[in-house]
Amino acid sequence: MKDMIKPWRHVFKLDPEKEIHDDVLDEICMSGTDAIMVGGSTGVTYENTVDLMSRVRRYELPCVQEVSDLEAVVPGFDLYMVPMVLNTPDPTWILERHRQGIERYGYMIPWDLVVTEGYIVLNPDATVAKLTRAEAQISEESAVAYAQIADKLMNLPVVYLEYSGTFGDMDTVRTVRRSLDNAQLFYGGGITTAEQAAEAASVSDTVVVGNVIYDHLAQALETVKAVKG
Repeated sequence: MKDMIKPWRHVFKLDPEKEIHDDVLDEICMSGTDAIMVGGSTGVTYENTVDLMSRVRRYELPCVQEVSDLEAVVPGFDLYMVPMVLNTPDPTWILERHRQGIERYGYMIPWDLVVTEGYIVLNPDATVAKLTRAEAQISEESAVAYAQIADKLMNLPVVYLEYSGTFGDMDTVRTVRRSLDNAQLFYGGGITTAEQAAEAASVSDTVVVGNVIYDHLAQALETVKAVKG
């Protein structure tokens, strides 16, 4: 099942905390995107996650949960993507939350459906940076080093460059991608136009588009064609 993510070029990320009308959800799910990711940094609950998953499940495309809160893990997703924030001095977001989850729910975890993401947070103003105390203002060389830790030392299947809220440095993204041997490079952050989506897609394996869905739906839909051609 983990091979499911290999062909993904474009993913829409939906935040359970944010309202999305049925007609908008229909356009998103019928857009040609490769998958829907459900997750957010704050305000994610079991109830709003169940509600969003059940609505996405009406469509024939992969629906995955990015786990950010132990209380909001919902059975029934195709995959569970579990972030490990690599560039934080706080072990809570590298191992501690993961230990707590396994101690509590280990007997229930469908391990064959779990994909671990090596998160590198690169926007210091992002909510996720503040929440995890990530040291986001790092050099390109440090970003590459973290990516290689994920790829070569930890054998993680995904390296995720998270610029949430701003469009990132594409030269850094390109350099990180070139440093990887096995991990799939996800890029997320600040994509609001087709041109940005195409640029990000040219230097990463998978592009994640999120906030623009709620601000400019038409522009969000254009990113699918820009990435997948």
